[in-house]
Parts: sequence; structure tokens; C-alpha cells
Amino acid sequence: MGARCRLRRGTRCRLTVRAPEGNGCAERFIRTLKENLLWVQTFDTVEQLRLALLAFRETYNTTWLIQRLGYRTPDAVRRALLSPAALAA
Repeated sequence: MGARCRLRRGTRCRLTVRAPEGNGCAERFIRTLKENLLWVQTFDTVEQLRLALLAFRETYNTTWLIQRLGYRTPDAVRRALLSPAALAA
């Protein structure tokens, strides 16, 4: 099993030409990042950009409701999928 499948807890994650959902999800996230951060702010230094990206990641993961996740935040889905023992670690 490949590294990607191990990250998905051992489930098969095969994509075909006619079902590119994974690529579509990545492209949608990039569009969201551009529309909500990169096109509306200017950064004088790479450090400012890095800090803005970290803040955007935190906001996205904790407050954005994502349709494909059942209108839940990414953090809520992650917590639901993790066992209580993994959360404690």
C-alpha cells in the first residue's frame, strides 16, 4: 500500500481519469486561498506572507464550513475521525 493510502488509515484511494475529485478539491482550495488572501493583501516580505498563510490556515481549519464535509469545519471532521487516544497524544 502506498504512503497516501497509509495516511488515509489503510483505505484504498484509487483515482481514475473520469473521477478527479482529489484534484478538484485541491484546485478549489487554491482558488479560495487566492481570492481571500493573496489577491486582497500585499506583502512586503516573505516573512509577512508566511505569517499570513499560517493565520489563513488556522482560520480555514477552524471556522470555514465546507460543503463536501457536510458543512463542518476541517478541524471538526478531523476530531470526529480520530480516536480519543489519538487526540490525547
